[in-house]
Amino acid sequence: METLIIILFGLAWGSFLNVVIYRLPRGQSIVHPPSSCPHCGTRIRWYDNIPLLSFLLLRGKCRACHKTISAIYPLVEALTSALLVILYLNYSFSVHFFFSAIFTSGLIVLGFIDFEHQILPDHLTIPLFLMALVYGFLRSDLSLKQVLGGAILGSGFLFLVYAGYFLIRKKEGLGTGDIMLMSGIGAFLGIKGTILTLVLATFAGALVGLFLLLNQKKGWQFALPFGSFLTPAAFVSLVWGEKIISWYLSLFSLPG
Repeated sequence: METLIIILFGLAWGSFLNVVIYRLPRGQSIVHPPSSCPHCGTRIRWYDNIPLLSFLLLRGKCRACHKTISAIYPLVEALTSALLVILYLNYSFSVHFFFSAIFTSGLIVLGFIDFEHQILPDHLTIPLFLMALVYGFLRSDLSLKQVLGGAILGSGFLFLVYAGYFLIRKKEGLGTGDIMLMSGIGAFLGIKGTILTLVLATFAGALVGLFLLLNQKKGWQFALPFGSFLTPAAFVSLVWGEKIISWYLSLFSLPG
């Protein structure tokens, strides 16, 4: 029953995150007006706004204008629900679950905004960092030193990349939003989680970049939204980081 509640809440919460993802980069209010079709402006009725179900019943089209509804909407709803279930199965209803749920919600919103607009708004990255910092005073799994160390390590590393690229190429190769995002991720995950997040995100970004370069004839100057790699890497580090690090270190341990 508890898992079912998490699933249903996750779908509803994902619907709200969709509003934030769509409206925040456009400078619109996330509370008013009610949802409407982005194509024809028709107000969406409550029965056409049921998370996931309405999209399936409408076959991905607006009831009024029959234009295609972006698949991002059901994807965010399903993803939010799935990730909250994963957090619940790992942490049950604990303080860490609730803070991790807020952290994960921020990752989802920032990841999708960066993917579509290649921006990471300070309205989200700064509160994410402050939340992680405040939680650092309450938690027992990480010391305050590890919290601050993760924030400094994560943001500091990306700042060095940013500064180095700018000095060499005389232009930005990494956004300052990535630096601020990494400070929040680092503060929430600590030093080890921060290192793992950077490794996973860099490796995934390199693979995707190489694929685009070879298969879609992209030039060397094309931009990848690094925040869209940092956010899923941070979630992996949050939930499975300790196991991944332990497995990796075991590869170098001597037998016996």
